[in-house]
Amino acid sequence: MTPPRIPQIPVVVLAGFLGSGKTTLLNHLLRNRAGTRIGVIVNDFGAIEIDAMTVSGQVGSTVSLGNGCLCCAVDASELDTFLETLTRPSARLDVIVIEASGLAEPQELVRMLLASDNPHILYGGLVEVVDAAEFDATRQRHPELDRHLAVADLVVLNKTDRVGEAERERLRATVAGLSGPAAVISAEHGRIDPELLFDPALRPDGEEMAGQLSFEDLLRQEECDEHEECDGHEECDGHGHADHLHAAYESVDFTADVPMDPRRFMAFLDSRPEGLYRIKGFVDFGAGDRDNTYALHAVGRFLRFIPRPWARGEQRLTQLVMIGAGIDVAALHEGLAACRAEPGSGAPDTERAMWGVLRYVPEPAREGHAEAEMQEAAAEA
Repeated sequence: MTPPRIPQIPVVVLAGFLGSGKTTLLNHLLRNRAGTRIGVIVNDFGAIEIDAMTVSGQVGSTVSLGNGCLCCAVDASELDTFLETLTRPSARLDVIVIEASGLAEPQELVRMLLASDNPHILYGGLVEVVDAAEFDATRQRHPELDRHLAVADLVVLNKTDRVGEAERERLRATVAGLSGPAAVISAEHGRIDPELLFDPALRPDGEEMAGQLSFEDLLRQEECDEHEECDGHEECDGHGHADHLHAAYESVDFTADVPMDPRRFMAFLDSRPEGLYRIKGFVDFGAGDRDNTYALHAVGRFLRFIPRPWARGEQRLTQLVMIGAGIDVAALHEGLAACRAEPGSGAPDTERAMWGVLRYVPEPAREGHAEAEMQEAAAEA
């Protein structure tokens, strides 16, 4: 029997050298969170603003940013302690963002998160912010930038409005070469779509006060009013519509009513194309596990499956959403369509093929799956 799933909060690591614009990006996320409750872990509150207010505090303290968001100022040794605080049910957070500067090397933060025993967190990716206008100079001063890019899951090439088109293309090519399969998106003033990093929170009816605008709604409306070309579109952000936030990436949906072949599907994931940043959804492996659907969470190189029993009467589908930059939509659909199981494929072989999937199932759920298999084998004997 599969153990009950523990709710997990994605933890996003935000990195970048001084002046790259990561704090501007963080403030943008806080101002455009669309009801999502964000926990922020930084060294210093001073630069974090929300709703036109500046928050100040001391290391080791936690303050409310308003509208459900919290901010902690910590050093690296306190990281686990504050993650424990922010993941308590009483905090009611949907996502946690760690600003890496001054805490530790970004790859060390990632290592700490992946090795954490906290069952309430889920790795949400390493985002490296790069200053397009100062990239070459930064790289010369900080050769470790190459190492940071090599382990990033998403690279934000920021301040692209400060360089010409030819220079922008050169920088994109250089950054893409250093970051390997990571998605690379261009941005101005740190403005990226928050849905690149986390899903909008879905609130039970009545939990949010209907009809009452939040501070960020009012602020956005004021900024929209200042732009004659703006019609109040939620993605205006006070900068007009020349560059909608979603234009820098693609979101691809895939649905199949035929089970997926575990070996083919894992081969697809192992060779997923460059620029594909996130994959989320549910997978039906058919005869491989008739009792469960598998929730899939992939960000960069990180991959995890969580089995969940099928609900009574639930339609058995594979439903995926893929998010990335510069991806070939047709090729993704073709690759996934080729993962569908052949009609009449044998259950025993398919069950052995599930071993590749089970490698990415957390230990408690994997133990529950193995116990169920042994019970079935005993019953057959």
